Amino acid sequence: MLGTDDLRFFLAIAEAPSLAAASRALDVSPPAVTQRLRALEERLGMLLVDRAGRHLALTDEGELIAERGRQILDSLGELDEALGARRGQVVGHLRIVAPFGFGRRHVAPVAAAFQAAHPQVAIDLRLSDRLGSVPAGTFDLAIHVGEIAQAAPGLIVRRLAPNDRVACAAPAYLAAHGTPAIPADLRLHACIALRENDEDVTLWRFRRDGQDERVRIEPRLASNDGEVVRGWALTGCGIILRSEWDVAADLRAGRLVRLLPGYALPDAPVVALLGAPRRARAARTGRFLDVLAAALDPAPWRDPTA
Repeated sequence: MLGTDDLRFFLAIAEAPSLAAASRALDVSPPAVTQRLRALEERLGMLLVDRAGRHLALTDEGELIAERGRQILDSLGELDEALGARRGQVVGHLRIVAPFGFGRRHVAPVAAAFQAAHPQVAIDLRLSDRLGSVPAGTFDLAIHVGEIAQAAPGLIVRRLAPNDRVACAAPAYLAAHGTPAIPADLRLHACIALRENDEDVTLWRFRRDGQDERVRIEPRLASNDGEVVRGWALTGCGIILRSEWDVAADLRAGRLVRLLPGYALPDAPVVALLGAPRRARAARTGRFLDVLAAALDPAPWRDPTA
């Protein structure tokens, strides 16, 4: 009575915090999700989701379908992969999550080249700057920029490339407003905040001679888009705190100037998080990760002559 499409659909619901989130994961409208769920429940003759509370909750029957369905789909994936391996092919569905800017510039080209080299692999690249809001069971591989204080249970972390954080501004801004000499001077400047994750983005942290210095900025401009923030800085709107991968070319070209060079900022390495152990062992996941790691070694944003 249940097909693999039904199982994939219901697992997207089971692994999402709400039906609205499930609709985004499935890339369909919320009414379409609700309608299909209702049709599935009517066909099975039982409720699968308790709609009484504020948050999505599965019934006992829904939990059973989610648990067994996950096992079935994992087994089918392993079977496809085993058969493909005997034919000398990498096969299966690879689901990747990556940050917007980094994903566009460094992950998407590798994904396209990998799929062209392995036509039996279907790649779904989802861009999101809020990795914490993406359920761990919905991806095989996630790319994250920044330290991982503590990975979710079951996730495997692999460091891919170094990446510094940089305080910088355009020469035009510095000519008009002066150059900060110490972190505390930033309170007197127009600072720009990037709200791309769940960090406290208005608390800028510096370190010198083993001492931490924290500055609470009051941003004149803020955005959740890194390209917007970088564009504002390039046009002289203020000072930004950005990843090296995003501004290295601008620093080398003189379009931006690195500030407070005597102070260190928290590292923001590029890391990969692999999903459940079965998915982490999948040939398609391991092969893609190796190709991506090779593309980032040496880090393309660092000057090899420096």
